[in-house]
Amino acid sequence: MKKPIIPPARLKKEGIILLVCFFAGIGLNIYAISKYNFTLSELFSRLHLIIAATFLIYLLVLLFRLVFLGIAKLIQKN
Repeated sequence: MKKPIIPPARLKKEGIILLVCFFAGIGLNIYAISKYNFTLSELFSRLHLIIAATFLIYLLVLLFRLVFLGIAKLIQKN
């Protein structure tokens, strides 16, 4: 079976999307810290939750991308 080759441009694009999701997770954590009046040290002590939120946000973005790709393919097909 032939292994799929992922082009470097695609890897760079996905890495940038994942990095944006990571910063969105940090932003959500900062918002929660300021809303509930916690100390800023919570930002670093809850890093595992930020990483989990990053992957959750990435999966949501992936879902939206797949839906829009499917709609675009259907429109293009007709």
